Amino acid sequence: MDPSFTGGESLARRVYNRAHLAGEFRLRSGQISDEYFDKYLLESDPALLREISEALVALLPAKVDALAGLELGGVPLAVAMSAACGLPVLFVRKQVKAYGTRRLAEGGEVDGQRLILVEDVISSAGQAIQSAGELRNRGAEIELVLCVIDRQAGGRERLAENGIELRSLFTMNELKIAAEGEAPGGDS
Repeated sequence: MDPSFTGGESLARRVYNRAHLAGEFRLRSGQISDEYFDKYLLESDPALLREISEALVALLPAKVDALAGLELGGVPLAVAMSAACGLPVLFVRKQVKAYGTRRLAEGGEVDGQRLILVEDVISSAGQAIQSAGELRNRGAEIELVLCVIDRQAGGRERLAENGIELRSLFTMNELKIAAEGEAPGGDS
């Protein structure tokens, strides 16, 4: 699937138009931004979620045991991807709960598994790096994070420093270009 153009309007432009908000927003990293991508607007639109998940599936490497959706935004994406490609999915918590199974990742075992972390938006990649480290400590192999939007705020570099590749469906620059009516370019 080519995520550039679908039905006359690019997927990138539809993602931008659906989820881009202007204002003043504090990011998880603590940084202040004058724009924000509301992932829940993307993930609550069934047709858009299906197209995004199919485009993300096309970015998967050949050898994968399971998808690992990061709480909360990565979970609906990983579930939709799982439905599209048939890979099992794990639900990765930000913190282990003190009750129930007390697992970091629900839905299956992680030891010895090649997992692909699935996230919605990557800024500084703090949560992805933390989750990857905790899953690695439990025996998982983590070499790749897939996301819908790379905000181009240092996350790709920080992930690389931790031995993790980032594959994004779109960069922030590509979304802005698409919003202006042009096809997204090779900025990723």
